[in-house]
Amino acid sequence: MEALLPTLDFKLPLFSPSSTDLPTPISSSIRFCRLLNSSHRGRRKWKVLAAASESESESAQQSFIGSFGKCVMGFAATAAALSSVCCGSPALAESLTVAFPVSRAPEVNTVQRTLIEAWGLIRETFVDPTFNHQDWDLKLQQTMVEMFPLKSGDAAYRKVSAMLSTLGDPFTRIISPKEYQSFRIGNDGNLQGVGLFINVEPLTGHLIVLSIIDGSPAARAGIHEGDELVEINGERLDGVDSETVAQKLRGRVGTIVTVKVHDVRDVSNSSIREVKIPREYIKLSPVSSAIIPHRTQDGQLSKTGYVKLLAFSQTAASDMESTIHEMESQGVQSYILDLRNNPGGLVKAGLEVAQIWLDGDETLVNTIDRDGNMSPINMIDGHAITHDPLVVLVNEGSASASEILAGALHDNGRATLVGHKTFGKGKIQSVTELHDGSALFITVAKYLSPARHEIDQVGIVPDIQCTADALNSPKEILGKNKSSASPLEADSCIMIAEHELDIQQSKGTAS
Repeated sequence: MEALLPTLDFKLPLFSPSSTDLPTPISSSIRFCRLLNSSHRGRRKWKVLAAASESESESAQQSFIGSFGKCVMGFAATAAALSSVCCGSPALAESLTVAFPVSRAPEVNTVQRTLIEAWGLIRETFVDPTFNHQDWDLKLQQTMVEMFPLKSGDAAYRKVSAMLSTLGDPFTRIISPKEYQSFRIGNDGNLQGVGLFINVEPLTGHLIVLSIIDGSPAARAGIHEGDELVEINGERLDGVDSETVAQKLRGRVGTIVTVKVHDVRDVSNSSIREVKIPREYIKLSPVSSAIIPHRTQDGQLSKTGYVKLLAFSQTAASDMESTIHEMESQGVQSYILDLRNNPGGLVKAGLEVAQIWLDGDETLVNTIDRDGNMSPINMIDGHAITHDPLVVLVNEGSASASEILAGALHDNGRATLVGHKTFGKGKIQSVTELHDGSALFITVAKYLSPARHEIDQVGIVPDIQCTADALNSPKEILGKNKSSASPLEADSCIMIAEHELDIQQSKGTAS
């Protein structure tokens, strides 16, 4: 059987003959292939092994494999490593011969393996086949050389990140095992913590509370949206990023975290208070809702279901489906779906949410692969839960999966968009957990709306613009079945949405 892919072999010198600190490299092969997982179309699974150079015997290679993981090999005899990303059939493999030195520092050695994993995945799947107009194979060698003299894993990871940055795509990146754990918490919907959503305010650098989960320890401690976090357990937070702060707030259930908070409601700008917050199990539901009763133009009492979607996690579609069924049973006649400041999440979740509102075999999104081929993603015999009129709220914080959902509902005539132009992130990333627990995000495709409108760096312009004071109104995140809707009624974008729904209902049509 002929090989499906060509074999490429090259050898490049890494060091000058006068080098005394680095060994003379031995040519080594990097073999890699693609393993297709039938349950995930196009998803590739990689396995990385380390072995000795081609000049060594088979028994020596086996010995090297065992010693590589423990980093106890003889340095002179193992100046180069054979890193193999392999599959069952040699006919499917594409091999490269690349010489590189194996680090004696265990932490750096581990990251070298991670580097090869990342390099291979990007080589196979990155949306730009030119890799930002550079020789991606040579880039691996250069990074290996730069990584060799390092002593710490953190420094080696920075080299991997620097290599990825040359791709010119900020969304293709590697994150540490701790950061990946946080990412999975956000998507799985469970954590041990205090129930705060925080972010860095870009102009001031202050750590601001975006929202608080109802009933959480932070809510009971009296922390409010907009408050600034100043200290955690006696440590000042100046210059600390939001992910690091989130890690400090999390911890084992039953433990206490001490937080100093600047209350933004204090007009004197001097009120800093200290609160002790117990950590508990926090259930993260991406959906919050309320029923807004109001009078229509003809004086009739009407109920509008307000649904806020915070993120596209694994439970987003099921939580929203339950919410819509509950509202239907309470006689809701129209809906407002709020995607403002929703940065996205799982693309699959966005497509699943779209199918709650759409019928038939409608196109949800069009994807464009690295070769420029466009493929529509269509529903199959979809059945919407409700056909009541729908308005979707968006703003400049609505990105990625939010834009996919908004585009699907708008272009298929199901919803009117109200708000501000969206962020404009028209790229899709795959997420792969690497051998050391870190994760690699790779941009694998671009997408267009069902009507083939460009989204990336353009955004979606809503049908109706909100007035600016909507962005400064009180936060609208509410727990389910809250009796008071006053924060919602103070939001001018919601007022515009209600007016639009009244018009649709008066015409007797569902958008």
